[in-house]
Amino acid sequence: MKLESLRIGDLLAKVPVIQGGMGVGVSLSGLAGSVAACGGVGIISTAQIGFREPEFDKDPIGTNLRVIKEEIQKAREIAKGGIIGVNIMVATRSYEEYVKAAVKAGVDLIISGAGLPMTLPGLAAGTNVKLAPIVSSLKSAQVICKYWLKKYLRLPDMVVIEGPKAGGHLGFDKEQLEDIEGMHYDDEIRSIIGYVNEIAVANNKEIPVAVAGGIYTREDAEAAFSLGAKAVQMATRFVTTYECDAPMSYKQTYLDAKEEDIMIVKSPVGMPGRAIRNSFIERASKGPIPHGKCKLCVSTCKPGETPYCITEALVNAVTDKTEDALLFCGTNAARATKLEYVKDIMEEFR
Repeated sequence: MKLESLRIGDLLAKVPVIQGGMGVGVSLSGLAGSVAACGGVGIISTAQIGFREPEFDKDPIGTNLRVIKEEIQKAREIAKGGIIGVNIMVATRSYEEYVKAAVKAGVDLIISGAGLPMTLPGLAAGTNVKLAPIVSSLKSAQVICKYWLKKYLRLPDMVVIEGPKAGGHLGFDKEQLEDIEGMHYDDEIRSIIGYVNEIAVANNKEIPVAVAGGIYTREDAEAAFSLGAKAVQMATRFVTTYECDAPMSYKQTYLDAKEEDIMIVKSPVGMPGRAIRNSFIERASKGPIPHGKCKLCVSTCKPGETPYCITEALVNAVTDKTEDALLFCGTNAARATKLEYVKDIMEEFR
């Protein structure tokens, strides 16, 4: 099967691969720029993006907003004219400010999930920034499209379907994630794509749909394309690349992981997530882990009640403290056996 180029409005990606946003600090300018330079769509995660800066502890949101611009600029230098986007979670505290910062910095594309991005079109109004909501169900796709059309006279430029095999926080309940095969999720993908195509035609617009979750090889991508997708979003495969922004200690956890090490965890922000089993998860299951000052990450977290600080746990993952960290991953993390170059992965999907 030939994989056609991906067109998102006036943007053209020669390789129909979107590199998924991974935070904290896993997909920054280095990885995103490299994927974009190879013809794909490079995505920077804005989640606590300023964690390395000395003023982060004192002013996390202000620091993040400044670093968003810096990371986009650095990615542009690497991308050689390729497409650079950001992933901004709806659950992010001061979500609107993050979106405005990315728009002001001239990003090409904003992908937004972890909630329904109902206000996104208004925040990017009057610009050429492309907007792509993440959905996990037909209902969420319908709600977003109908609301955007009525409120803003606008439809998404792309839709990303994130399935139950993805990494990080997931839009499914624990019972569903424990019986993925029983979900028959391919049927849901077909329904979402059918709806998006229908509303696109009715409004004389092209809206490509990307499928995410469980995409690791060309064969996986072809299966998604056979369902009607125009692109795939892939994250886990890019973690074990030389260009990934995470340190080698983080990548090594993927290289060492076995299938039985990948598990569903209860995140302190109120959503289930998929991660690699380690001593931190075992300790967290036995009782609260003391944490410092709130880093103002997501609006769903209650600092006084949280069993651990998810910002601290995710920052530990990318600062060589992997046994004190939450190590998010997709179902395919155990398939990683060696480091790869981004260009070689992208060549596989041409």
